[in-house]
Amino acid sequence: MLKKKRVLVAMSGGVDSSVAAALLVEQGYEVVGATMQVWDYSKNTCDVSEGFGTCCSSIDVEDARAVADALQIPFYVINCEEPFYQYVIDDFVQNYLQGQTPIPCVHCNGFLKFKYLLQKMKELNCDYLATGHYAKIKRSPSGEYQLITSVDTWKDQTYFLFSLSKEVLPYLMFPVGDWEKPRLREYAEKKGLPVARKKDSTGICFIGKEGHGAFIRSQVGKDIPGPLLRYPSGEKLGEHRGIFYFTYGQRKGLGVCSDRPLYVVKIDPSNNAVWLGEEEYLFSRELKIKNVNVLGRIRKGEELKVKIRFHHAGAAAEVCDVGEAFWSLRFKEPQRAITPGQAAVFYRDSQLLGGGWIC
Repeated sequence: MLKKKRVLVAMSGGVDSSVAAALLVEQGYEVVGATMQVWDYSKNTCDVSEGFGTCCSSIDVEDARAVADALQIPFYVINCEEPFYQYVIDDFVQNYLQGQTPIPCVHCNGFLKFKYLLQKMKELNCDYLATGHYAKIKRSPSGEYQLITSVDTWKDQTYFLFSLSKEVLPYLMFPVGDWEKPRLREYAEKKGLPVARKKDSTGICFIGKEGHGAFIRSQVGKDIPGPLLRYPSGEKLGEHRGIFYFTYGQRKGLGVCSDRPLYVVKIDPSNNAVWLGEEEYLFSRELKIKNVNVLGRIRKGEELKVKIRFHHAGAAAEVCDVGEAFWSLRFKEPQRAITPGQAAVFYRDSQLLGGGWIC
């Protein structure tokens, strides 16, 4: 009988990746666990409650180790503090300073989780890398590897995987892609995994209770004030502490009084201005994206489902232009708060076709 393949499992200390490891052990694979240490825990700068899975808590590393011990598999901790700061935190801060709203999870996946762990996979003579992402890998009749949405549509995480290269897909496994979260927790309880009742991680892992604005201020060392302007008239309504405290569609914490609800409709880093307007100005049908990554065949003029944020249901949009530097899309119906720095991600039915960064 052929020996099962050897798999490196990225273990975050949460229940999803722990169940992924347990399923592979149960299926007879030779499993090795690994956790990325991305934060200097001695600094203790992230104010995170115990019980939440975050990269800012040493509890998560110990939880992953405890699960590996319970499953009787080898376990490694990989120090990724320096590249995490370079590719994730620095990018996060710079994007906010440029008036954008970044998605650090995509950079963590693209530049760290898969890059470094695929390298470690080879070093440890493993055949595959597995994670706890809610996603699936499917092989088409022509032999092409495809990324497919998970059974649990609410938990589906393919949006965060659009930047992966096609070349790595044959080496990836997503063992929980066919599972829904309640059943997954029942399995974890049944297997006696020490994280079975651990709460899901929420928000951005390195941001504490004070929020992203305070975090960025701590990185740049000061507020950067600028004008609050009424859209479209240009009337000055007041001053703000920094454009990095704001995002498109924001209504609360604007620091102005108005007889009608106002929202952030534009952020202009060239003059450090935040434009506030009524909700009607948030809607648009057209967007432009850059740094497009393609995982499946896309034709100019084709209509696809496009998601413009993680929990966006997706909407029909035509691919109008597929230039080398930029692509242009046009939605059938106006979409609310299309936000620079977020990703526009394409789907044909359940297949993830790729995506790019909204300009």
